[in-house]
Amino acid sequence: MIPAADLAAMRRALELAEIAGNAGDVPVGAVVMDASGVVIAEGQNLREVDHDPTAHAEVVALRRAAAAVGSWHLAGCTLVVTLEPCLMCAGALLQARVSRLVFGAWDDKAGAAGSMYDVVRDRRLPYRAEVVAGVLAPEASALLQTFFAERRP
Repeated sequence: MIPAADLAAMRRALELAEIAGNAGDVPVGAVVMDASGVVIAEGQNLREVDHDPTAHAEVVALRRAAAAVGSWHLAGCTLVVTLEPCLMCAGALLQARVSRLVFGAWDDKAGAAGSMYDVVRDRRLPYRAEVVAGVLAPEASALLQTFFAERRP
């Protein structure tokens, strides 16, 4: 059973992903919740908009969450994202000490939370996060498939 707060956050992340896609960015959205399930920050891919290779939805949301709480230390928080994080984003959430990761679609090409790599749960690292995968995956995958189908013949 998926917690109601996780589902609500993923639905919001999907809305953010759609906004990113409409702006020409890969449609990925992210939400950060505090330990009580309250949303403290949101983000969507802004790489094309900001001309910033690090402006992935997760990094944008984590930066905003850190600003909202006044600390880089986000222990107890949950990062909810529509696509499995890449290596950079997996590293960022570990550096922020995020406790939980909830994601929708798997990323077989660049995912770092269980598909290509499993950085988020790697026992060799000093910090790990709980991972909940596949939440509203069909919806998240459909956004990505539609986006790329319109751009690639």
